[in-house]
Amino acid sequence: MPESRRRKKSAYTPPPNKAGSSDDAPSRIPVKLDGARWIAPAMVTMFVIGLLWIVIWYIAPENPVMGPLAGWNVAIGFVFIAIGFILSTKWR
Repeated sequence: MPESRRRKKSAYTPPPNKAGSSDDAPSRIPVKLDGARWIAPAMVTMFVIGLLWIVIWYIAPENPVMGPLAGWNVAIGFVFIAIGFILSTKWR
């Protein structure tokens, strides 16, 4: 079976700068991507508090702090976890 002819590709040449030469381009200032140092520990703390709140309520639902809140303890634990997720969006 005959093979088709291969096309010869030309070498890539980048388009010229609009300003003329690269010397005319303004100098670039690096962007600082660091977040606040307290974000990561606070995020992890909120995750752990939320998880512990839910686990402690399931283990000991009759304790004096969590007993009167009944089913709201799950919501409180998830609020702590949600705060952790909100903080995770600020972490870089």
